[in-house]
Amino acid sequence: MEPLISVIIPTYQHAGSLPGCIDSVLDQTYKEIEIIVVDDGSTDETLKVLEKYAGKIKVVRQENKGSNPARNRGFAESRGEYVIFCDADIVMENEMLEKMHKSLIQNPQASYAYSGFTFGWKTFWGTPFSDEKIRKMNFAHTTSLIRRADFPGFDEQIKRLQDWDVWLTMLERGHRGILVPGVLFHVRIDGVSRIGSAWLPKLAYRIPWQYSPWQPKSIKKYTEAREIIARKHGL
Repeated sequence: MEPLISVIIPTYQHAGSLPGCIDSVLDQTYKEIEIIVVDDGSTDETLKVLEKYAGKIKVVRQENKGSNPARNRGFAESRGEYVIFCDADIVMENEMLEKMHKSLIQNPQASYAYSGFTFGWKTFWGTPFSDEKIRKMNFAHTTSLIRRADFPGFDEQIKRLQDWDVWLTMLERGHRGILVPGVLFHVRIDGVSRIGSAWLPKLAYRIPWQYSPWQPKSIKKYTEAREIIARKHGL
Protein backbone atom coordinates (compact mmCIF):
# COMPACT_ATOMS: atom_id res chain seq x y z
CA MET A 1 0.00 0.00 0.00
CA GLU A 2 1.22 3.50 -0.86
CA PRO A 3 1.81 5.94 2.02
CA LEU A 4 -1.03 8.27 2.95
CA ILE A 5 -1.07 11.84 1.61
CA SER A 6 -3.08 14.40 3.58
CA VAL A 7 -4.59 17.13 1.41
CA ILE A 8 -5.45 20.11 3.60
CA ILE A 9 -7.84 22.68 2.14
CA PRO A 10 -8.30 25.86 4.19
CA THR A 11 -11.33 27.85 3.05
CA TYR A 12 -13.11 31.07 3.86
CA GLN A 13 -16.12 32.25 1.83
CA HIS A 14 -15.22 30.04 -1.14
CA ALA A 15 -18.40 28.06 -1.69
CA GLY A 16 -18.18 28.79 -5.41
CA SER A 17 -14.68 27.39 -5.99
CA LEU A 18 -14.61 24.56 -3.42
CA PRO A 19 -16.32 21.90 -5.59
CA GLY A 20 -13.78 22.30 -8.38
CA CYS A 21 -10.93 22.04 -5.90
CA ILE A 22 -12.27 18.99 -4.05
CA ASP A 23 -13.30 17.21 -7.25
CA SER A 24 -9.78 17.62 -8.65
CA VAL A 25 -8.35 15.97 -5.51
CA LEU A 26 -10.84 13.11 -5.64
CA ASP A 27 -9.88 12.58 -9.29
CA GLN A 28 -6.18 12.02 -8.52
CA THR A 29 -4.48 8.92 -9.90
CA TYR A 30 -2.79 8.60 -6.49
CA LYS A 31 -5.55 7.12 -4.33
CA GLU A 32 -4.08 6.85 -0.81
CA ILE A 33 -5.28 10.28 0.29
CA GLU A 34 -7.31 11.92 3.00
CA ILE A 35 -8.95 15.28 2.40
CA ILE A 36 -9.35 17.69 5.29
CA VAL A 37 -11.31 20.88 4.67
CA VAL A 38 -10.86 23.54 7.34
CA ASP A 39 -13.75 25.99 7.21
CA ASP A 40 -12.34 29.16 8.73
CA GLY A 41 -15.65 30.65 9.84
CA SER A 42 -17.36 30.97 6.44
CA THR A 43 -20.83 32.55 6.37
CA ASP A 44 -21.63 31.75 2.74
CA GLU A 45 -22.94 28.42 1.37
CA THR A 46 -19.74 26.52 2.22
CA LEU A 47 -21.33 24.01 4.60
CA LYS A 48 -24.13 23.29 2.13
CA VAL A 49 -21.59 22.71 -0.62
CA LEU A 50 -19.64 20.31 1.59
CA GLU A 51 -22.70 18.17 2.37
CA LYS A 52 -22.45 16.30 -0.94
CA TYR A 53 -18.95 15.12 0.00
CA ALA A 54 -20.06 13.46 3.24
CA GLY A 55 -18.07 10.28 3.79
CA LYS A 56 -15.36 11.34 1.34
CA ILE A 57 -13.75 14.20 3.25
CA LYS A 58 -13.24 15.37 6.82
CA VAL A 59 -14.61 18.81 7.64
CA VAL A 60 -13.21 20.87 10.49
CA ARG A 61 -14.93 24.11 11.49
CA GLN A 62 -13.43 26.95 13.47
CA GLU A 63 -14.06 30.64 14.03
CA ASN A 64 -12.31 32.91 11.58
CA LYS A 65 -8.62 33.06 12.49
CA GLY A 66 -6.87 33.41 9.14
CA SER A 67 -5.17 31.17 6.62
CA ASN A 68 -2.13 30.08 8.63
CA PRO A 69 -4.08 29.03 11.75
CA ALA A 70 -6.46 27.15 9.43
CA ARG A 71 -3.57 25.35 7.75
CA ASN A 72 -2.01 24.44 11.08
CA ARG A 73 -5.37 23.16 12.34
CA GLY A 74 -5.66 20.96 9.27
CA PHE A 75 -2.16 19.62 9.84
CA ALA A 76 -2.98 18.80 13.46
CA GLU A 77 -6.03 16.83 12.28
CA SER A 78 -4.11 14.96 9.56
CA ARG A 79 -2.43 11.54 9.59
CA GLY A 80 -0.48 11.42 6.33
CA GLU A 81 3.20 10.68 5.93
CA TYR A 82 3.06 13.47 3.35
CA VAL A 83 1.01 16.67 3.49
CA ILE A 84 0.00 19.23 0.92
CA PHE A 85 -1.83 22.52 1.50
CA CYS A 86 -4.27 23.28 -1.27
CA ASP A 87 -6.08 26.62 -1.36
CA ALA A 88 -9.78 26.46 -2.22
CA ASP A 89 -9.31 28.17 -5.59
CA ILE A 90 -6.82 25.57 -6.87
CA VAL A 91 -7.58 22.84 -9.39
CA MET A 92 -5.07 19.97 -9.60
CA GLU A 93 -4.08 18.07 -12.70
CA ASN A 94 -5.08 14.47 -12.03
CA GLU A 95 -1.49 13.13 -11.92
CA MET A 96 -0.19 15.89 -9.68
CA LEU A 97 0.11 13.97 -6.41
CA GLU A 98 1.44 10.87 -8.14
CA LYS A 99 4.20 12.86 -9.85
CA MET A 100 5.14 14.79 -6.73
CA HIS A 101 5.23 11.65 -4.60
CA LYS A 102 7.31 9.81 -7.19
CA SER A 103 9.79 12.70 -7.23
CA LEU A 104 10.24 12.52 -3.45
CA ILE A 105 10.71 8.76 -3.58
CA GLN A 106 13.35 9.14 -6.29
CA ASN A 107 15.03 12.03 -4.45
CA PRO A 108 15.20 11.07 -0.76
CA GLN A 109 17.39 14.09 -0.02
CA ALA A 110 14.45 16.42 -0.83
CA SER A 111 11.88 17.35 1.81
CA TYR A 112 9.27 18.82 -0.49
CA ALA A 113 8.30 18.72 -4.15
CA TYR A 114 6.93 21.73 -6.02
CA SER A 115 5.90 22.37 -9.60
CA GLY A 116 4.90 24.92 -12.19
CA PHE A 117 1.37 26.29 -12.13
CA THR A 118 -0.92 28.83 -13.72
CA PHE A 119 -2.19 31.87 -11.85
CA GLY A 120 -5.16 33.08 -13.84
CA TRP A 121 -3.77 33.54 -17.34
CA LYS A 122 -0.10 33.66 -16.27
CA THR A 123 2.07 30.51 -16.28
CA PHE A 124 4.89 30.05 -13.78
CA TRP A 125 7.10 27.19 -14.97
CA GLY A 126 9.10 26.77 -11.79
CA THR A 127 12.75 27.28 -10.90
CA PRO A 128 15.17 24.45 -10.08
CA PHE A 129 15.94 24.50 -6.38
CA SER A 130 19.02 26.23 -5.05
CA ASP A 131 19.87 27.43 -1.53
CA GLU A 132 21.03 30.79 -2.87
CA LYS A 133 17.97 31.44 -5.02
CA ILE A 134 15.40 30.52 -2.36
CA ARG A 135 17.01 33.10 -0.06
CA LYS A 136 16.56 35.76 -2.72
CA MET A 137 13.07 34.96 -3.95
CA ASN A 138 10.17 32.63 -3.39
CA PHE A 139 9.71 30.26 -6.32
CA ALA A 140 7.89 27.37 -4.61
CA HIS A 141 4.12 27.67 -4.19
CA THR A 142 2.36 26.80 -0.92
CA THR A 143 0.78 23.85 -2.75
CA SER A 144 3.81 21.58 -2.58
CA LEU A 145 4.04 18.01 -1.30
CA ILE A 146 5.94 17.97 2.02
CA ARG A 147 7.35 15.13 4.10
CA ARG A 148 5.43 15.32 7.36
CA ALA A 149 8.54 14.75 9.48
CA ASP A 150 10.21 17.85 8.00
CA PHE A 151 7.27 20.28 8.08
CA PRO A 152 7.85 23.09 10.65
CA GLY A 153 4.31 24.48 10.72
CA PHE A 154 3.16 27.90 9.53
CA ASP A 155 4.14 30.96 11.55
CA GLU A 156 0.75 32.35 12.52
CA GLN A 157 2.18 35.86 12.86
CA ILE A 158 3.15 35.91 9.18
CA LYS A 159 0.28 37.18 7.03
CA ARG A 160 1.89 37.23 3.58
CA LEU A 161 4.65 35.24 1.84
CA GLN A 162 3.94 32.52 4.40
CA ASP A 163 5.08 29.81 2.01
CA TRP A 164 8.45 31.51 1.56
CA ASP A 165 8.77 31.69 5.34
CA VAL A 166 8.18 27.91 5.56
CA TRP A 167 10.78 27.13 2.88
CA LEU A 168 13.36 29.39 4.54
CA THR A 169 12.70 27.83 7.95
CA MET A 170 13.13 24.38 6.42
CA LEU A 171 16.33 25.46 4.68
CA GLU A 172 17.74 26.64 8.01
CA ARG A 173 17.05 23.12 9.33
CA GLY A 174 18.80 21.49 6.39
CA HIS A 175 15.68 20.64 4.37
CA ARG A 176 15.46 21.40 0.65
CA GLY A 177 12.96 21.16 -2.17
CA ILE A 178 12.91 19.71 -5.67
CA LEU A 179 11.18 20.93 -8.81
CA VAL A 180 8.80 18.53 -10.54
CA PRO A 181 8.68 19.42 -14.27
CA GLY A 182 5.45 20.66 -15.76
CA VAL A 183 2.39 22.68 -14.82
CA LEU A 184 0.53 20.54 -12.28
CA PHE A 185 -2.17 22.86 -10.93
CA HIS A 186 -4.14 25.99 -11.70
CA VAL A 187 -5.11 28.89 -9.45
CA ARG A 188 -8.45 30.28 -10.56
CA ILE A 189 -8.48 34.05 -10.21
CA ASP A 190 -11.37 36.47 -10.50
CA GLY A 191 -9.47 39.73 -10.33
CA VAL A 192 -7.87 39.26 -6.90
CA SER A 193 -7.34 35.88 -5.29
CA ARG A 194 -8.80 34.86 -1.96
CA ILE A 195 -5.50 35.56 -0.20
CA GLY A 196 -5.36 39.06 -1.60
CA SER A 197 -2.68 38.44 -4.20
CA ALA A 198 -2.71 40.08 -7.58
CA TRP A 199 -0.15 39.29 -10.26
CA LEU A 200 1.98 42.13 -11.58
CA PRO A 201 4.84 41.84 -14.11
CA LYS A 202 8.39 41.57 -12.73
CA LEU A 203 9.13 45.10 -13.96
CA ALA A 204 6.62 46.49 -11.46
CA TYR A 205 8.75 45.18 -8.59
CA ARG A 206 11.96 46.68 -9.98
CA ILE A 207 10.67 50.25 -10.03
CA PRO A 208 12.09 52.28 -7.08
CA TRP A 209 8.65 53.01 -5.63
CA GLN A 210 10.17 54.24 -2.36
CA TYR A 211 11.05 57.48 -4.14
CA SER A 212 7.53 57.94 -5.46
CA PRO A 213 4.70 59.75 -3.59
CA TRP A 214 2.40 56.90 -4.69
CA GLN A 215 2.76 53.19 -5.22
CA PRO A 216 0.30 50.38 -5.98
CA LYS A 217 -1.27 48.89 -2.86
CA SER A 218 -0.14 45.40 -3.85
CA ILE A 219 3.47 46.61 -4.21
CA LYS A 220 3.35 48.29 -0.79
CA LYS A 221 1.98 45.15 0.88
CA TYR A 222 4.52 42.95 -0.89
CA THR A 223 7.39 45.21 0.18
CA GLU A 224 6.23 45.24 3.80
CA ALA A 225 5.82 41.45 3.81
CA ARG A 226 9.26 40.93 2.28
CA GLU A 227 10.85 43.14 4.94
CA ILE A 228 9.24 41.03 7.69
CA ILE A 229 10.61 37.83 6.13
CA ALA A 230 14.05 39.42 5.62
CA ARG A 231 14.28 40.45 9.28
CA LYS A 232 13.18 37.05 10.53
CA HIS A 233 15.64 35.09 8.39
CA GLY A 234 18.50 37.57 8.21
CA LEU A 235 18.31 37.98 4.45
